[in-house]
Amino acid sequence: MSSYFDDLETRSADERGGSLAQCLPALIATAKGLPGYADSLADVDPAQITDRATLAALPVLRKSELTGAQAADAPFGGFTTRPAAGFDHVFQSPGPIYEPGRVSADWWRMGRFLHACGIGAGDIVQNCFGYHLTPAGMIFENGARAVGAAVLPAGTGQTELQARAAHDIGVTAYAGTPDYLKIILDKADALGLDLSRITRAAVSGGALFPSLRQEYADRGIACLQCYATADLGNIAYESPAMDGMIVDEGVIVEIVRPGTGTPVPEGEVGEVVVTSLNTDYPLVRFATGDLSAVLPGTSPCGRTNMRIKGWMGRADQTTKIKGMFVRPEQVADLLARHPEALRARVIAGRDGEMDTMTVQIETGATDPAPFAASIVEVLKLRGQVDLVPPGSLPNDGKVIDDQRSYD
Repeated sequence: MSSYFDDLETRSADERGGSLAQCLPALIATAKGLPGYADSLADVDPAQITDRATLAALPVLRKSELTGAQAADAPFGGFTTRPAAGFDHVFQSPGPIYEPGRVSADWWRMGRFLHACGIGAGDIVQNCFGYHLTPAGMIFENGARAVGAAVLPAGTGQTELQARAAHDIGVTAYAGTPDYLKIILDKADALGLDLSRITRAAVSGGALFPSLRQEYADRGIACLQCYATADLGNIAYESPAMDGMIVDEGVIVEIVRPGTGTPVPEGEVGEVVVTSLNTDYPLVRFATGDLSAVLPGTSPCGRTNMRIKGWMGRADQTTKIKGMFVRPEQVADLLARHPEALRARVIAGRDGEMDTMTVQIETGATDPAPFAASIVEVLKLRGQVDLVPPGSLPNDGKVIDDQRSYD
């Protein structure tokens, strides 16, 4: 098996930039012609959107907007270039929110990840992602087809049958949530079934703790994870180097300050915003609600695309303080009013039975009064203002930190 899925993975920065200069204007032109983007892209000249910098000037699309659009224009809200009947699958995820799918041409780009896992022709993948309504099962099946592997469409549950099937069929690889493989292996052990032919695991949809990965390694199973969503498919994935997650070649990933569309400096934690180059479903600057950060440099495995740290929590930190909702967007507005401020964090606490609010602001300024006035105007609340030196706030993506105990 080749080390790489294709030549795209090892492109130079100039080659990748040149490709974006060609495909981004076409993608934005396609999106602009769709009803879902009629307002947000109305004044955009697609020919001017040629790189990451110009892309960052476009508005962010949030899932709440997508859900609202779908309610008004079912099932896809005017964001697809095909009608529902023009797709091979229509899925329903919790919300509900509807996603399209196709079975051809590695549509969700999962083949790249499975190839990095060492899965290919001659393998039988036990696919334990769900096949009922939600798309994860078909996403990974589509990827297995792209690398030439056979699939046992196991879905979830019925662990004893899963263990028996894995033994009888001679399954060589697992796809599913990180912890469910252990449940199957433990059941097989209890039944006296040998599953030693399983040597690779491609996981997603949950936390892969180092101890669990090591337990699989002790059994001779190399376990790698990817970061994917129902809307976007594969976003980033691990390689055998296991040094961060490599961004997929079919998406553009930005890390932005929560509540805004403004990219943060490399290494700073922020919200993951993804532009999908899929012309069937061209999501432009789609906010995932997840937190991550860009890793410097490239992977030791030789793949050259940008890397992220992986999933680091949720960006939606909306919190009610003294009966008022405080949202990340408001914190971003507060910063926008004060160019001398670098970062801000709202801390919700308790003093006896009363809510308290402290706003920490990274700045070289020494007078808290102007900030206090803006806080009342923007957050509609009064609170303590703490001016802290630049670089002193934790790099965890939090702009609202609820420290109250609800026990």
